[in-house]
Amino acid sequence: MITLFKKPRLAVLAAVPLLAILPGTASAAVDGETAYILNSFSFLMNGALVMWMAAGFAMLEAGLVRKKNTATICLKNIALYAISALTFYLIGYNLMYMDVGSYFGSFSPLWGPDDAEALAGTFAEGGYAASSDWFFQMVFVATAASIVSGALAERIKLWPFLAFVFLLTAIIYPIQGSWVWGGGWLDAMGFSDYAGSTLVHSVGGWAALTGAVILGPRKGKYGRDGRISPIPGANLPLATLGTFILWLGWFGFNGGSVLALGSAEAVIEMANVFANTNMAAVGGVLSAMILTQIVYKKVDLTMALNGAIAGLVSITAEPADPGIGLAIVIGAVGGAIVVFAVPFLDKLKIDDVVGAISAHLCAGIWGTLAVAISDTDATFATQLAGVVAIGAFVLVTSSALWLILKYTVGIRASDEDEATGLDKAELGLEAYPEFGPSS
Repeated sequence: MITLFKKPRLAVLAAVPLLAILPGTASAAVDGETAYILNSFSFLMNGALVMWMAAGFAMLEAGLVRKKNTATICLKNIALYAISALTFYLIGYNLMYMDVGSYFGSFSPLWGPDDAEALAGTFAEGGYAASSDWFFQMVFVATAASIVSGALAERIKLWPFLAFVFLLTAIIYPIQGSWVWGGGWLDAMGFSDYAGSTLVHSVGGWAALTGAVILGPRKGKYGRDGRISPIPGANLPLATLGTFILWLGWFGFNGGSVLALGSAEAVIEMANVFANTNMAAVGGVLSAMILTQIVYKKVDLTMALNGAIAGLVSITAEPADPGIGLAIVIGAVGGAIVVFAVPFLDKLKIDDVVGAISAHLCAGIWGTLAVAISDTDATFATQLAGVVAIGAFVLVTSSALWLILKYTVGIRASDEDEATGLDKAELGLEAYPEFGPSS
């Protein structure tokens, strides 16, 4: 019997060793070395999919900015990935995972894969190659920074933005991450966030929100009479491609968060995660399309794209427990949130170029609270406490960093540079020079 709103426990199948269900297999169980290989392979391949999400963010953002800012947004995305990887190696991993007390781990610098292998010991003791786990944890860091990049596009200076990325990925992200994934105080309380609706996506959303408020909107976006002037992106096919890349990468983001592949139980869980992740995105797309048709009398492609992302963000906090039917509903609510959050932010004159705050912060909050619907060990009160605690921490720390940068080196491009476009002003080149003057 197939059930749509409750994932079968699969207790009998979960107890069957992986090799016992393979025809012609002599052994009835996976040995330690085989499990080690499969677990490490899962970290590496799923981590590679998450890394590919960096390309998705770059293409999505490049499609939703004006062509005069395209090269700059591409540079920001590849630079923030590089910075995130470096900071996680230098500082972030230790703060997030090594010797974590209640609030953060060790400040010891220069943690590296060679050190990790020594910590892991033999394959029987470690369960996976320590470098594979390090790689998988590292690729998550850039996702939070990518959210900030899209929201603040077209008017923020390159180097102050990258300075913020350095501090976000070195300090803010790993400290709050240690509270849950590092075994800190929120984990002890019972707060649950399977793959990062709050720990990754809402963190990027809060940082983007504070930056957008302090930075201010693009010139011409909001009139004095309260009118909102849409500023369309230059390449919607590119934005659509970016969304599909993100959708694909999300299978690694959520699927790899099973953190194992060396047993039948882990394989079953990963299969459920893949299915739920996909169908939550489906729900997000369809709800955004239907609602924009009802509210605006026309279907909005950009809302549909953000609906997919919002559905993915919403299911990320708990992609293993729901059945497919519930996953669709959770994603559909995320897509609906985007449709109403985007115009609400515009009414507040908070300019988010790509809709990242709505798709990642707002949907991330919803997805984190929705964990209590399917996870009997979670409660709405505990989930809400985690959302508020992490939100407050990121709001305060990111606001402080943005203000320090604003009043020291400055964060906003000049009016002239904004009008010319940051490609020419900061890079001295154009992404599409053959198409005439930038606009």
